[in-house]
Amino acid sequence: MVATGKAQEEQQARAADLHRPLVVQVVRQYLPNRGGLEDVVRNLSRQLLARGLRVRVVTLDRLFADPGHVLAAREVIDGVEVVRIPWRGSSRYPLAPAVFRHLADADLIHVHGVDFFFDALAFGRCLHGKPMVATTHGGFFHTSAHGRLKRIWFNTATRLSGFAYRAIICCSASDLALFQKIHRHRSVLIENGVDTLKFAGLAPSAPRRRLLTIGRFSRNKRLERLLDVMAALVAREPDWHLDIAGAPSDLTESDLSALIASHGLERHVNLHVRPGDLDLRRLAEQASLFVSASDYEGFGLVAVEAMSAGLLPVLNANQAYQALAEQHRDVQLADFSKPARAADAVEKAYRHLLAEGEALPQRLVSAAARYSWEGVTEAHLALYADALPRSAGKAWVGAGA
Repeated sequence: MVATGKAQEEQQARAADLHRPLVVQVVRQYLPNRGGLEDVVRNLSRQLLARGLRVRVVTLDRLFADPGHVLAAREVIDGVEVVRIPWRGSSRYPLAPAVFRHLADADLIHVHGVDFFFDALAFGRCLHGKPMVATTHGGFFHTSAHGRLKRIWFNTATRLSGFAYRAIICCSASDLALFQKIHRHRSVLIENGVDTLKFAGLAPSAPRRRLLTIGRFSRNKRLERLLDVMAALVAREPDWHLDIAGAPSDLTESDLSALIASHGLERHVNLHVRPGDLDLRRLAEQASLFVSASDYEGFGLVAVEAMSAGLLPVLNANQAYQALAEQHRDVQLADFSKPARAADAVEKAYRHLLAEGEALPQRLVSAAARYSWEGVTEAHLALYADALPRSAGKAWVGAGA
């Protein structure tokens, strides 16, 4: 009798669980891959789950950096259902029509990125019939390659696809300015949330000549320019050290190791491939400055994470980083295409840390706090509510919250 009662309770719990609203997040790459896009989807999923919603992440079954290895078709990560589907074609525009098989029970679809999924789910809306929102994550303008073709695609295919979405969430002011050109009334600004607790206040109390950069090993990150700057710094003061942490992308570990060797920096630069959160915390504890020579960023999430640790950012003056510096006066900008001048900026930032003592890291930690996930999640929930049909209305989002 006790066993029967327990079985009934479990059955009732499962039935109640199925009545909770389901958000299906669609993204081309997810864990075990690590990067800004993956971190955003992971943290948003956690927050939605904590507010009583169900979450499913639909993603590709092979990582772009390791296309020969097929990942598990289904997995539960952090309590979130992860479904991985096969794909073919280029990593720039991977074709994965199996996505339509995993949408039938969704209450709302949230597409991350402007790629095949963005277009296919828009043109296939008659097949799934679900309300949709999308987040831009920088669009596809991360490099200047094929610029004319990208602009034509953006103004035709992307514009047409955008009509299928109730809202286009722009995660930076630069994205908002771009997408308002094709969808003025659908584009809204919700800056990416940042896990401000991951590195909270980890920076050393006494400044060190140690730099940290985190991100994919991709060409738009311009790591070769960062090594040029390191060579200039080491020529002036041999105590400088750089940690490069990230996952292979269109540059491999071997590519970067060869670059480091070609600069004669083997004793001054450490490469950390696919580091876990504990590894990144250890690196943040050792560094005093965060550096990025990136040509393009959708938002600059990792720079804000570094600020939450108390690290002072010295960043290449791309559009996203300029916007960040306009909001936070302590953020330093430099032109990393000019190694000597960028090295001057790094040294100036180090002297600034020495002069200000603990006050500067504390200001950086406080500035990063405005990007915490709580407020960002509430903004998403409000947008989800507006995206749903009025009959479903805001009730299920309110119930989930």
